[in-house]
Amino acid sequence: MQSVLQNACPERKKMSNYHTSVLPEETIGYLNIKRGEKYIDATLGGGGHTTQILEQGGKVLGIDVDQEALDEVEKRIKDQKFLVHVSSEKEQANIRLDADLILVKGNFRDIRKIAKKYGFENVAGIIFDLGVSSHQIDDANRGFSFSKEGPLDMRMDNNLSVTAKDLVNGLHRNELIEIFKRFGEENFAHGIATEIVKTRKEKPIETTKQLTEIIERVMPAKLNRMAAAARIFQSLRIVVNDELHAIEDALPEACSLLQTRGKLIVISFHSLEDRIVKHLFVKFEQQGMGKALTHQPVLATEKEIAMNVRSRSAKLRVFEKI
Repeated sequence: MQSVLQNACPERKKMSNYHTSVLPEETIGYLNIKRGEKYIDATLGGGGHTTQILEQGGKVLGIDVDQEALDEVEKRIKDQKFLVHVSSEKEQANIRLDADLILVKGNFRDIRKIAKKYGFENVAGIIFDLGVSSHQIDDANRGFSFSKEGPLDMRMDNNLSVTAKDLVNGLHRNELIEIFKRFGEENFAHGIATEIVKTRKEKPIETTKQLTEIIERVMPAKLNRMAAAARIFQSLRIVVNDELHAIEDALPEACSLLQTRGKLIVISFHSLEDRIVKHLFVKFEQQGMGKALTHQPVLATEKEIAMNVRSRSAKLRVFEKI
């Protein structure tokens, strides 16, 4: 795996302005890229994993719901030697199936439909990196970060109709409690939901700062208020983007697209996601579809965490089809 590490590090530095992929050496090492083989990056992000696959001779179908991510990767990759085809929602013909990289705007829960359209039905590997990209977090206008003031949005796909602001201002107290407890595992869900309902009677809650201030008012000073804010924001983001259902829908479809010995790699960032991935891999094994290669998740090294603090919560699991 040493050669992969040497190849990966320069790319990580190059991509860091937009998004630094986590566990890149481990991901590419498990994929064991073969020249001319096809791979799917179901959560393209900044294209870090995809770039490494291209550099080792693989062909990639890159999918993302975020148009900004697709635009960024197109710009970066076109500056290199690779042939890129950018999908149009209206296109029916003239698809460059010979392209090194095909970029498609779409939700990974539709992975089978998208793969079939572009001839990626028998692939050597599929990657799901389930984290929010560094660019999305750092862009205050996206509303993902409790530490940056911006609109309460949290949509990964700007075409979605419901935002976090809609949930915070429109749901009943008990519905908010359920979201905070189920998807944020927050012990102070009752108090935070109650304070939200009280506050919005005076004026709508429209910004990340307003929501963060509510959380700070409820949480005892001796507890970690930032951790509580992270859990509340996580829970709202999961619901806005229907993230957990999307994972449950997508992974069986992805497994069906793999060729024999093909690898399905999933990187998750919180316990709810990892639990779903673990249980699905067990289910796949029981159905005789293949075997999990990681009985315990692979974690980031101390060196990687020092370089990219967001990798500290990443968990990588791998399934091999037989």
